[in-house]
Amino acid sequence: MNGHDEEEDSGPSVDSTDPEERIAARRIRISKRVEMARREALGEDPSSLKKEDKEEQSKSKRQIEDSRQRLTKLESDGSELVTNVRVAADAREAHRRTEEEEIQRQRNEKLEAEAKAGMERFDEITKKWEQANSRDLPMELHDLLKQQKSLSEAMIDEKNKLINDFQMELKSKDDQYVKDLKKQAEDIDLMIDRMEEQVKNLTKAYRDELTQIEKSFETERGELLDNSRRKWEQALTGRGEQELEYMRQRERRVEEYDKQLQHLRIQDADEYNMVKIKLETDVQVLEQQLQQMKATYQLNQEKLEYNFQVLKKRDEENTITKSQQKRKITRLQDVMNNLKVKLSKQEKQYREENQGLADDYKRITEQFKELQKKSKHFQATDTRKFHDIWCMNEEEVKELASRCLEQDRIITQQQLGMSWKTPQDTWFMDNVGPIRSQKSQQEAKATSAHDVLREVMSTETSVQGDEETVVDSQPDGPQSGEDGRAPVEEEGEKTKISVKTIKRVLELLCDESGFLVESKLNTLLAPLEKDERNLMKLDAIFGALGVETEEDVHKLANFFIKYQTLAEAPAGEGQTAEEKAVDAPFTVDTEKQAVTDDGDTDAQALSHHTASQVAQPSTTEAGQAPEGAEDIEQDEFEEGENAEILEVTGGQEETAGSIRSVRSDAPELIHPNDVAKALREFVNQHSKPTKEKVKFQTFRIISGEERDDSEDAAYWASFPSVLSEKQEKVWKALLDGLEKYSDVLNQRAKLITETDSLRQQNAELRMLLHQYINSKVNQELEIPPTKVLNLDVPQ
Repeated sequence: MNGHDEEEDSGPSVDSTDPEERIAARRIRISKRVEMARREALGEDPSSLKKEDKEEQSKSKRQIEDSRQRLTKLESDGSELVTNVRVAADAREAHRRTEEEEIQRQRNEKLEAEAKAGMERFDEITKKWEQANSRDLPMELHDLLKQQKSLSEAMIDEKNKLINDFQMELKSKDDQYVKDLKKQAEDIDLMIDRMEEQVKNLTKAYRDELTQIEKSFETERGELLDNSRRKWEQALTGRGEQELEYMRQRERRVEEYDKQLQHLRIQDADEYNMVKIKLETDVQVLEQQLQQMKATYQLNQEKLEYNFQVLKKRDEENTITKSQQKRKITRLQDVMNNLKVKLSKQEKQYREENQGLADDYKRITEQFKELQKKSKHFQATDTRKFHDIWCMNEEEVKELASRCLEQDRIITQQQLGMSWKTPQDTWFMDNVGPIRSQKSQQEAKATSAHDVLREVMSTETSVQGDEETVVDSQPDGPQSGEDGRAPVEEEGEKTKISVKTIKRVLELLCDESGFLVESKLNTLLAPLEKDERNLMKLDAIFGALGVETEEDVHKLANFFIKYQTLAEAPAGEGQTAEEKAVDAPFTVDTEKQAVTDDGDTDAQALSHHTASQVAQPSTTEAGQAPEGAEDIEQDEFEEGENAEILEVTGGQEETAGSIRSVRSDAPELIHPNDVAKALREFVNQHSKPTKEKVKFQTFRIISGEERDDSEDAAYWASFPSVLSEKQEKVWKALLDGLEKYSDVLNQRAKLITETDSLRQQNAELRMLLHQYINSKVNQELEIPPTKVLNLDVPQ
């Protein structure tokens, strides 16, 4: 324990507050333990290590440790002196932030109180404006306006006062900020001065301590040299004494070894005699055993003869059993032949039944296709009828809604004398045709590519060009704008592509894009027929290319045709018509192109592959027999097709009988070597995000069951919303007033009628009176009525 305490006092201590000193102390302790273990393993005294360590640490390491502790203390004092400035600045900043948070809280409370008071004053002013409606005298209105103005000015003055307070506070904050910047600059200058002073002190201290350490090392070096010299002399003296002792020990060992050799000679001679006697006894015993073995051999020979006779009899029995088994095998062979005959008959019968079922399946498939065509036709007819009826009802409802809006405008402007504005939420007035939800638009966007593949691949290759169905490159149906007419810009973009051309493109794509199909899928598709195998391959290829809809299929076919035109434009200028005619047959039949994983082609492998294809006949896929009949039919079809597009020139050219290739109306496909490049360009062009197109209401052919009618009720229910509830109340009030006005007018009309009848009666009476007065009979009377009337008038 005392030695351990002395070591800790002389060197780094584990209990020190400095982590570096504790780490150094642990390392020294570990190295001492390792050295002690090594010395114990070598048989040396571990206490000598402690003495040497004490001697080594007596001067140099002690001086180093003392210097390190003094320098560490000097560094910590200097760091504390420098960081005091930062601590003071942090304390001031923390105090400033606390005060700023309190001021900000008070400011927010003041703003909230002011906002609340302002809202109350504003509500009070607003309520007084309602009182102005009940006052009719201008003087009262003038006094009310003055009062409102004074209240408003008071509220504005309070707001201005609050703004001025905030501006003064902002100005004080600016002044405080300038002072803080000045104080910060002073702190930085003070910190820099202290750091410079600390650097000078540390530099001076390091130099002094380095001088002391160098002196201690020089002193220790001299002592080590003296100690090593003394140890060397002692070691030489000890070595001489050890060599003399080793020589005396060797002489004693030589004498002992001579005595041991003599003793061993005598002992070995006795052992030899004993071994010789033992071996002779063993020979006699072995001779006796030999006689016994001969007797045993004779007995075994007799036993073997007996066993041979037994086995011979068993062999005869086995021969009889073998003949019986042969007869049984012959009988079973006959039974097997009969079963084979029955099996062949049953296989023939099942094959005929399978053929009949296959024919029935083809017939039913054709009937199903015809039924699908009829169903599509009826669906299209029903959808058109539904669209026409919808448009008719929609036009009628829109007309009624327009009449309502026009009547509302007339009533508002003419009857009420107010300005009329068009309602904002009238989106349904701009709609044309049945509405469609986003989900149904996405579902009805286009036919799936799988259905297009089945329809195109099922087309017979023997169909003539005049009987081919012409398809549109944009099969989505006619698009209509707001007026129901298709945009003019899209009419020029439609390109008609025949089914036969699409099928040729798909076959070329299936032959030349095998690198897009996994090898496992090829293994699974090997047992299938050619059409089914090509269909599954095209599904996998379309999945890799991102072709999902019928529109994508037509884009791909159109891209291949345009790519061929672009590829032939620069290359065809330097070729003659004969070279083009010679190159034409090779644009259809070419082996698959070697393509790496990232889509790049290998030029050397491609040229070698193309050369081998020209030299070797075409073969079918691995694991299948060559389909000769199909190849012959394909060749005949290609010859017939080439015969349609080739013409024999009328005049004799330089080479007699030369045939020139004349371009027909059927588009030419791209060369098989360019398929991979074309696919890569197609993917690059069509993988970019498309620009947003103008949304038109489109009329698409879908069945009534597939159409989503969840929004129809809401759509039709939106038309009555042309008139709001407020407008309906105005109409009702106006209707009541107009009905009362109508009653008054009807009464006036009745009175006018009665007045007219009375006027007519009065006129008739006047006419009768005039006739009565002017009558000649009155002259014959003694007292005519005129005299009576004249007498009555003055009275």
